[in-house]
Amino acid sequence: MTESEIVETPAGDARITWHPATGRARLVLAVSHGAGGGIHARDLQALAAELPSAGVTVALVEQPWRVAGKQVAPAPKALDTGWRGLWPALEKKGLPVVAGGRSAGARVACRTARELGARAVLALSFPLHPPGRPEKSRADELLGAGVPVLVVQGGNDPFGKPEEFPEGAYELIEVDAADHGLSVPKRAALTQEEALAAVVGGVRKWITSLC
Repeated sequence: MTESEIVETPAGDARITWHPATGRARLVLAVSHGAGGGIHARDLQALAAELPSAGVTVALVEQPWRVAGKQVAPAPKALDTGWRGLWPALEKKGLPVVAGGRSAGARVACRTARELGARAVLALSFPLHPPGRPEKSRADELLGAGVPVLVVQGGNDPFGKPEEFPEGAYELIEVDAADHGLSVPKRAALTQEEALAAVVGGVRKWITSLC
């Protein structure tokens, strides 16, 4: 049974939609959206549907700008402020919290993980660089997380293909032929359903190993 709550932050009101673990909860996975979408992204919804059966309470987080109905995300500093402000609400269940997000949300999770005491980071479609501008690398954010990190990256992501990622202390799951939204073309070897199943299966195996 899902439930939503509004959380006041210095950046405005955020919203958390809780998907409680079935049975004994072992940890919380808090996942936020990217700069161009919301919590209805197919990968976020798939994780929220499947991980509770593994003892993981999933918290889908909407940043204040989305709750306010704005169409354009603010600067990274404001995103970090909102995330920091809602963190106590994520910890109130007394469980370890894995910080996560897709795209811009993944960057926020990486930048703040160490200071907030996150157990680990789940980075969905980490935007390693702007499309066509590999010289504008954000690898320092990923490599500086300071906690275990799992990256889930599409094989054809214009924001950074898996082979572009630097060596480092993180794990990476490649979703063959997928784009930044982890969508796969009809000609791909995997169907969209199989691609999502691979994402959920890989995340489930990784996150349960943290407990």
